[in-house]
Amino acid sequence: MLGKVNHIAIAVPDLAAATAVYRDTLGAKVSEAQALPEHGVTVVFVELPNTKVELLEPLGEASAIAAFLEKAPAGGMHHICYEVDDILAARDRLVAGGARVLGDGNPRIGAHGKPVLFLHPKDFLGTLVELEQV
Repeated sequence: MLGKVNHIAIAVPDLAAATAVYRDTLGAKVSEAQALPEHGVTVVFVELPNTKVELLEPLGEASAIAAFLEKAPAGGMHHICYEVDDILAARDRLVAGGARVLGDGNPRIGAHGKPVLFLHPKDFLGTLVELEQV
């Protein structure tokens, strides 16, 4: 069911500073910032040869990332995203196996313009999992 790792997401309190670390200190190629109001975040993607790192900054006080940063003010790993061929089939299989899909259970369009779902971290060893249809 799972394909490759699409990205690893890191929540950060200051997106510009985090971008500078990856771009200027580590020499990575970093995308332009993209606001995603429907997800409550602003993101940039650090492009690597085999995957991406997504840097997430809260967009608005109701952002889930704001709540994450209250517990970890310096930031930290937020989730891992895996690719799937058919997000609805993956969802149905996971739900049948007892996994919980966050939200209303229906895919939303993510930062790459593709359908995504998030899975409850308590069902996946304490890690928030995102699935993205490719």
